[in-house]
Amino acid sequence: MSTHFFGIKDCTFSYSHSIGRNEFAGTGFRNPVDLALGANDVVYVLNRSYENRPDGVHVTVVTLNEDYIREFGSGGEGDGQFIWPTSIALDGEENVYVADEWLNRISIFDKNGNFLSKWGKPGSGDGELNRPAGLAISDGTMFLTDSRNHRIQKFTLDGKYLGQFGSFGSGPGELNMPWGLGLDTDGNIYVADWRNDRIQKFTAEGQWLASFGHSGSGAGQFNRPSGVCVDQDGEIYVADRQNDRFQVLAPSGRFIAAFTGDHQLSKWGKEKLLSNPDMIRQRALAIAHDHGAFEKAFSHPCAVKVDDQYRLAVLDHTRGRIQVYTKSKDAVLV
Repeated sequence: MSTHFFGIKDCTFSYSHSIGRNEFAGTGFRNPVDLALGANDVVYVLNRSYENRPDGVHVTVVTLNEDYIREFGSGGEGDGQFIWPTSIALDGEENVYVADEWLNRISIFDKNGNFLSKWGKPGSGDGELNRPAGLAISDGTMFLTDSRNHRIQKFTLDGKYLGQFGSFGSGPGELNMPWGLGLDTDGNIYVADWRNDRIQKFTAEGQWLASFGHSGSGAGQFNRPSGVCVDQDGEIYVADRQNDRFQVLAPSGRFIAAFTGDHQLSKWGKEKLLSNPDMIRQRALAIAHDHGAFEKAFSHPCAVKVDDQYRLAVLDHTRGRIQVYTKSKDAVLV
């Protein structure tokens, strides 16, 4: 389902399919918080699970075609473990970086899930962390949202401090618990300014360029945006978490469209239903009640990523799934 302004659009968006189901291990996700798109359609999904179910804390590796590959990491404080994981990113060699807001550290794995190293320590000084929440990597530099210090910090991939920008507040360039990060093809940084209900754009050096949106539920407004990414055309995608939707903005910040969910049963979801006749009956009753509206809808989408084929992967936190959309660049009347 989507909302548009009427007029001529030079692109359209369509729902493709869904990936996943709610599970604590194996073929599913449990309270996923972020995802990263790798080569050959591989997707790394970071699961936060629940505090009383650390067995659900790990990274699940799948493909965009819903082929299960592996999982790695576990709940705990040791090497390769997480307590409150928040974000995941890949470098050019597809090494995997995971931020943990409880342990205030970054854990590094190779693409097969083997633990390599970790870095980070708590505090508010240069290079110290207080609830790291978002990661983005470009040309060997990591940008990190240091959420409770209300700033963006820059590091080498092995943790050497390079610089920072941003401070607490609601003015241009100021931040209030920033969360997700995105980069455009020019190296500019887009920040989901969570408590300020807006997206801010900076240069890689930290110069403020623009702010988009404000609090609300209307077109181009946000309620706790938690994820942001930018495609090759400069169009901006925002996971508008508390409004249960993702929005599309033009490079200028102008509203283009909003999507509230179009889910259809994933391959893994169908397999689970076929093994449980009671669930089939329960689902049939629910669909008869609301014509499937509840099942289709997003529930707290928390991250959105786009690949070079204009495929959008939107992570549905509460419902443990990814809804995949595609962008077509054919002009249409909407």
